[in-house]
Amino acid sequence: MEKSEIKKRIEALRLQIEDLRYRYHVLDDPRVTDDVYDSLTRELRELEEKNPEFHDPLSPTNRVAGKPLDKFLKVRHDVRMLSLNDVFSKDELEAWENRIKKVLSASPDAVEPVYFAEIKFDGLAVSLIYKKGVLVRGATRGDGFIGEDITQNLKTIKSIPLKLRGENPPEFLEVRGEAIMTKKVLEQLNRKQEKEGKQLFANTRNAAAGSLRQLDSALTAERSLDFFAYDIADNPNSLGLINNHSFNPTNTHSGLHENLRKFGFKTFPQYEMVAKDLKQAEELIRRVEKIRQSLPFGTDGVVVSVDQIALQKVLGVVGKAPRYMVAYKYPAEKATTIIKDIKVNVGRTGVLTPLAVFEPTLVAGSTISKATLHNMDQIERLDVRIGDTVVIQKAGDVIPEVVEVLPKMRSGKEKKFKMPKTCPVCGHLVEKREAGSKKSEVSVAYYCTNPKCPAKNRRFMQHFVSVLEIYEIGPKILDRFQEEGLISDAADIFALKKEDIQGLERFGEKSAENIITSINQHRQVSLPRFIYSLGILHVGEQTAEDLAAHFGSLEKLQAASLDEVNQIENIGPVVSRSVYEYFKDKENNRFIGNLFKNGVKVLKQAQKQAVGKLTGKTFVITGTLDTMSRDEAKSQIKRLGGKVTESVTKQTGYVVVGKEPGSKYEKAKKLGVNLLFEKDFKELINGQ
Repeated sequence: MEKSEIKKRIEALRLQIEDLRYRYHVLDDPRVTDDVYDSLTRELRELEEKNPEFHDPLSPTNRVAGKPLDKFLKVRHDVRMLSLNDVFSKDELEAWENRIKKVLSASPDAVEPVYFAEIKFDGLAVSLIYKKGVLVRGATRGDGFIGEDITQNLKTIKSIPLKLRGENPPEFLEVRGEAIMTKKVLEQLNRKQEKEGKQLFANTRNAAAGSLRQLDSALTAERSLDFFAYDIADNPNSLGLINNHSFNPTNTHSGLHENLRKFGFKTFPQYEMVAKDLKQAEELIRRVEKIRQSLPFGTDGVVVSVDQIALQKVLGVVGKAPRYMVAYKYPAEKATTIIKDIKVNVGRTGVLTPLAVFEPTLVAGSTISKATLHNMDQIERLDVRIGDTVVIQKAGDVIPEVVEVLPKMRSGKEKKFKMPKTCPVCGHLVEKREAGSKKSEVSVAYYCTNPKCPAKNRRFMQHFVSVLEIYEIGPKILDRFQEEGLISDAADIFALKKEDIQGLERFGEKSAENIITSINQHRQVSLPRFIYSLGILHVGEQTAEDLAAHFGSLEKLQAASLDEVNQIENIGPVVSRSVYEYFKDKENNRFIGNLFKNGVKVLKQAQKQAVGKLTGKTFVITGTLDTMSRDEAKSQIKRLGGKVTESVTKQTGYVVVGKEPGSKYEKAKKLGVNLLFEKDFKELINGQ
């Protein structure tokens, strides 16, 4: 075949494959078969390999995985990726409508809102940026302002176009949507995970998120993810977009969906609709509720938004969520069952959690045989007894729980439960711990007093590898490594070698290599993540962030006095004492030393407290601001060196007052704290 003919054949194959991709993944055309698609792709790949001069980065063959990354780069979103406020009933949905109509009635151009209802996908929100019609970047939502660049992984998803359809593509386009995993793929993946002794994924959302955060895109490609688009961002870089031939000028959110389909994106038009009023939107909510368990993907609700974009701009954003849009979440599914026994689980901090054990029961699409009873207070409040007929509920990935007892079903043989006086795992004494600032206050939780309790150690290691995102090592593999004597604590994980693992039964050279690679990729840890990974009692992600921001390095935190820890805003005396005592414990410091000895490095906190004209001043924000969100106001205060807290005290410098302020406003007046209304606040932060 002549070179000119080869070139024509390659171009024809690319067009045909792209058309089949669009028909199969976007139009859901059943006539397109995998065999035909794969055969054409195989021919194209062979021709491209033999004729590299015809290379095209947008060829369908470039959806294969690229070189594994060392880490994900952070990227800033030009337009913030917002989260949604939830409503759980018809009354709450109508209350939302009343609030937005009240705001709209104050506008001089007030018109009646029309609504757009669409199914809510249960996956990972991502942003896709196209320049001149070509995909140049894909990123996670992150905190809404800063996400992670996962372009390489997103390119492996066949329902994401590498190039927009249509002639004369826009100079710039930012598409928002949801990367998901289907239920069928999850079943296949979990069978593989179980066979390899790895942790199973709880649901399709967790599986999709874990798949997209793989540093090796070959692993992402194996997971067969899907993508649904739901919005085009109002990005300031989208110059000339409205006049583009491929983009129909629109002033509605429903119009944006039409354009998304024209650009080659997959939406779900069967379960989206323009509703002239809320009653019509509620029709879709009821329709989806009836069939959602039979859908191929996970969904937990319907998103209802004001369709007119002009009205969306009037309504604006409050905090992290748009005022013009809400997510209607379906209530947790419930079922009845009989409690056969109440067992006690020992967590990583030593807390004892009672679990109800019952016959396998189908609820919310999955079969469960255990449900949490939380603590003794909950057991006593519900009056739960062994042998009781109870109501259990499960919502999405939430742990199943017992929510109600049916006392009329009792036979008289039911037995009351008592928390054991000794740990069911190690036999050491169990005690209650103080929870408040006064020593007389006790928590509802019971704790194992043995610092070397095997159950605590096992749970802690699971927590540790999860926080550090060493996904190749699941609970079963951790157990196996302990049984084989390879590890005794989490620090030993970083001393493992490939030869240690590949000789074990059911572990080959490739799986051993993957585990060691994952461990090596996570030797460098940010300070907040490292603090959180230590499993300090009462220290969650946010507290770890606060500690890292205040001290800046692990050394300073380790050397801090109790008073120094106690000075941090949002950290109470019980948490302060827990942090202080952790770093004064010789065993804990020995463990940290072993981590460093085995090659773990903690990165110092780069961000320091800003110094400016508000340094030394403390602010509290109450009510809704017209020209900025609360987060934006907080950022401005911190930029100028000020601090933001949640509670008003005599030490508060200023209370920033927006519309409909709450009790904080009244308390500030009572204490004589300086009040700043929005105009005054803007003058303060903008004036030099």
